[in-house]
Amino acid sequence: MVTIRFSRTGMLKRPFYHIVVTDSRSRRDGRYIERVGYFNPIAVGADVPVLVKLDRVEYWLSKGAQTSAAVSNLLKDYRKQQASSAAA
Repeated sequence: MVTIRFSRTGMLKRPFYHIVVTDSRSRRDGRYIERVGYFNPIAVGADVPVLVKLDRVEYWLSKGAQTSAAVSNLLKDYRKQQASSAAA
């Protein structure tokens, strides 16, 4: 099964996560099919905390990919943020 989940990078106590499309059998930080965004939980100032290629995520979801719980929550919040910024 294809899964959309986080892949952790960054230094000790300074996490940075790539949002990747991967085979569910591969390791967390192992091989992936495509990188569709990132999440920086400790972004400050002008840093962008979340960036997602929604068109690619929708493509993979239409092909049957499943999202992890954490990525699902992140996408829900990101879509709300994009909708509110487009309306303003």
